[in-house]
Amino acid sequence: MTTAPHTLDVSGQATPNPPDRTRRKGLAALCVTEITSWGVLYYAFPVLVGSITVTEGWSTVGVMAGFSLGLAASAIAGIPVGRLIDKHGPRPVMTFGSILGVAAVIGIAMAPDIWWFGLAWTISGIAQACVFYKPAFAAITGWYGPTRVKALTALTLVAGLSSTIFAPLTATLVDHTSWRTTYLILGVILAVITIPAHAIYLRVPWEPHQHSGASHDTVATSTKAVIRSAPFITLTLVVMVATFAMFAVTLNLVPLLTEHGMSTSLAAWALGLCGAGQLLGRVGYHRLSTHTTPRFRTIAVLATAALAVVVMVATIGQPIAVIAAAVAFGATRGILTLLEATAVSDRWGTNAFGTLYGIYSAPATVAMAVTPFAGALLTERLGGNEALFLAMAGLLIVGAIAAVSTNPKPSVS
Repeated sequence: MTTAPHTLDVSGQATPNPPDRTRRKGLAALCVTEITSWGVLYYAFPVLVGSITVTEGWSTVGVMAGFSLGLAASAIAGIPVGRLIDKHGPRPVMTFGSILGVAAVIGIAMAPDIWWFGLAWTISGIAQACVFYKPAFAAITGWYGPTRVKALTALTLVAGLSSTIFAPLTATLVDHTSWRTTYLILGVILAVITIPAHAIYLRVPWEPHQHSGASHDTVATSTKAVIRSAPFITLTLVVMVATFAMFAVTLNLVPLLTEHGMSTSLAAWALGLCGAGQLLGRVGYHRLSTHTTPRFRTIAVLATAALAVVVMVATIGQPIAVIAAAVAFGATRGILTLLEATAVSDRWGTNAFGTLYGIYSAPATVAMAVTPFAGALLTERLGGNEALFLAMAGLLIVGAIAAVSTNPKPSVS
């Protein structure tokens, strides 16, 4: 006779994990819904932005501002969303997020002017906070506990195909219809796939603070202590800086290469291979996590990313070397995704993970929102993309140095 697997909570008591079959169904559902949610609510926009500005006569700045409003709203909403997941589990939160996401996409498609367009994207941002990686990571962390890394790796590997699937799909749709109709079709896809998947397949057993035998008041006090601690604050800032620097490099890779004589086609290939490097990094993360400490791999990943960026600038006239450096940089980005997903639980456990993760990841989401504008401004002020890349390498080094102070102090019993 076999018994259900158990994990040990902070009090040393055994807590049963959900049945493997139920967890696998939940993980499979999340793989499908993350592909769809990211594809519709994020990756469709870069494909459609040109059509939107040309058709409507809205300024590119205004359209981009609407998209950035969505990312900012996602960062703000992520904090209460994390608390709701801790209390109620991922199923109601992510199901609601899917419904809200469909409403937001319809609002984007039907927006009569740029102001309504921005409002619809703000609503979309709230939906993103409910259906993107943050709640999915919280769900997997709660379901799998100590074995979460393999499940997180599987999710990010599959979800990494989102742009591969939805970018060409969106381009095909807009070639045959308008951008508004394209968004309406994508909204239907989002509704048909994600609403039932979240409602039906996320029925994995969930209890508030299921990995802790402590009382609610004790959990709340412990959570506040973590949030106010220097290592938590430092880690939050490190991830924010790393996100900004890596996102800025990715956004400006093609401009850097083309302004130094590389063809647009070859530069696009370099960017695509950078994306392939992310998958390689994610595949190798489990082995990395079993042989290194959270602090060491944080420092190593940021330092390696900085080195790859410097090599890209130093070998700008040598396509093979530049592309190799871009792939290496992409690998560090892929690792950062999983590093960011596990950094809190690796240091402070899975107790109140949704709350802690929502607070910790909010600044990084804000950094993503401002990067397109801040990156463009810095490029202009610094005198070009080469200077921007070197500045971002410097930021990554600063982040690596600061990461030395991200280990929590041992608790005194």
